Amino acid sequence: MLAIIGNWIVKITAVLPQLFVFRTRVSYEDKRAQSTRIRGKAIVASNHNNLMDFAVLIFVFWRRTLRCAVAEVLYQKNIFLTAFLHFMGCIRVERDAHDFSFLPKLKRVLDRGGVVEIYPESRLPRKEEEKPLAFKPSYVYLALESGAPIVPVYQNGKAFARERAEVVIGTPIYVEELYDATLSERENIEKINQYVRNKIIELGKKIEK
Repeated sequence: MLAIIGNWIVKITAVLPQLFVFRTRVSYEDKRAQSTRIRGKAIVASNHNNLMDFAVLIFVFWRRTLRCAVAEVLYQKNIFLTAFLHFMGCIRVERDAHDFSFLPKLKRVLDRGGVVEIYPESRLPRKEEEKPLAFKPSYVYLALESGAPIVPVYQNGKAFARERAEVVIGTPIYVEELYDATLSERENIEKINQYVRNKIIELGKKIEK
């Protein structure tokens, strides 16, 4: 309940400023298959270019409360940011400790019909690195265990810039349809993970065109 309240307070108070900061333009792979309206449980998986990516998607998928998996480093900044992240219903991920306790928390959100937001790269890429970074596969395990579809999203990472923030929403990916019984679980996870990453790269090419 706190997360819902927190999200709506932010959406209402920041709706006008975000129009000037992001000026977000949204496009779709197939709007009839997936628009900004998400029905039922889902995992929103996006590439990661900017710390403001989370804020952009709050307003893109404004009808739903997105419970975002957030790296521990942001919780270590200051008590005010930590309080804000709790207020927004974010779920802390301890990357260095290889602690996967965040997955059951995200699954509980999905089991209640909610929406979770994950950035599989797990960190922002450095300037010299190829984008997107390799994806960590935890979200694939989450999709398999919960039965939730993955909604692939590409963001250009623009905020506070002359260029507009651009978001491309892909059609939902149902991982059980990609699962190959002749392969091991590990092989399936790797295959699905690469499929999602390739899909997000393809969505990014729509902006380039």
